[in-house]
Amino acid sequence: MKIAVIGTGYVGLVTATCLAESGNEVIGIDKDARKIATLESGKLPIYEPGLLELVLRNRKEERLKFTTKFEESVRNAKLIFIAVGTPQSKEGDADLSAIWAVTDALGEVFCDLPECPRGSKIVIMKSTVPVGTNDGIVARLNAKGCKYVDVASNPEFLKEGAALEDFMKPDRVVVGVRHPEVAEVLRELYSPFLRTEHPFLVMSPCSAEMTKYAANAMLATKISFINEMANLCDRLGADINDVRRGIGHDARIGFQFLFPGPGYGGSCFPKDIRAILGMGRQLDLNLHLMQAVDDVNESQKNILFNKIHLHFGDDLKTKTIAIWGLAFKPRTDDIREAPALTLIDQLLHSGASVRVHDPEALNNVMEIYGDRLKYSDRPYGCLEGADALVIVTEWQEFRHPDFEVIRRLLKKPVIFDGRNLYELKQMQSLGFSYFGIGRGNR
Repeated sequence: MKIAVIGTGYVGLVTATCLAESGNEVIGIDKDARKIATLESGKLPIYEPGLLELVLRNRKEERLKFTTKFEESVRNAKLIFIAVGTPQSKEGDADLSAIWAVTDALGEVFCDLPECPRGSKIVIMKSTVPVGTNDGIVARLNAKGCKYVDVASNPEFLKEGAALEDFMKPDRVVVGVRHPEVAEVLRELYSPFLRTEHPFLVMSPCSAEMTKYAANAMLATKISFINEMANLCDRLGADINDVRRGIGHDARIGFQFLFPGPGYGGSCFPKDIRAILGMGRQLDLNLHLMQAVDDVNESQKNILFNKIHLHFGDDLKTKTIAIWGLAFKPRTDDIREAPALTLIDQLLHSGASVRVHDPEALNNVMEIYGDRLKYSDRPYGCLEGADALVIVTEWQEFRHPDFEVIRRLLKKPVIFDGRNLYELKQMQSLGFSYFGIGRGNR
């Protein structure tokens, strides 16, 4: 099929590349000429493991192209995916200005579309949008005279750092449609990715939009729940790792997303929880649980600084703190809403000197903080003479470091582990002052 993907950010680029990999003819469209130039030069504007190789291969085989030419590209496509950003507005709701701008532009292109069979031209909403946005797109297109364009919703469930695996081997594909003919076109599109009999779920556009939010809300709730239990464990002297094992083997609960830490971040959970709250406000509906999830998470981002301050007292102006991990999660360079940024701000405000390392996110952090931080491209490089090491992101290479080297480089053997990577007894036996999350050693 001929496919156009509007927006070459994280979701759009992964979607375009994976659809090209399955044999479709795909063109990625973006108004940002610099981003398109980067892609045309064989580089990526984001980091995602394995993505560059797929982009290069599909460009070489001419199944994947990139352009700023909007009208020509969408006119020639059977399927048009909208994958532009929906950032958080000042009020906390999703900002749909980019969605409406794209919709109006499509209306100008398709207003003179001749009569054609159902499913011949489908606009597919891939961006995460509030319930009812699909209806709004239909209304705006109809107002432009676009009678023969179908509009579907197809939410994404990609995890940064594992997006290719998630797209190529989805646990389900959700589509929201108004007509069965449209569902069949999308079923054909996704059939190469569903050969292991994972479900293709057809529902209304409103239900598909809500499914995305409900999924992220459930996962965010599990994270905030385990973080609250970890904080309670710290006060009571219990170990959250033991508690997590004790509840995770219950089939009704499971282990996924039951890992305590310094709070969730990224481009989805914080924004989507607040968008849900925004939908509730518009309907005069108090979503108490969602408000609590957001409140717990914002509070949890202070947990590492609180532990550092409790240990060192008020003389942080004389301290140098080394941080391992800046991205909001491993295997990405994304620092949006990252807990590490909250910690850095607090340390700088307290007068501490801060040294940082991350395998992928250093440049993104440097754009924000400039020379206020010291940067190291190697983990041990930021430790020499530091008063403590703080682990914020659980990159794989941090799991088995040389503790003797860490002891030798630090002024004193102090580690604040925001991801509970190490065994408490082992760290104590090695002579470290070791503070995890919910380990019962405040």
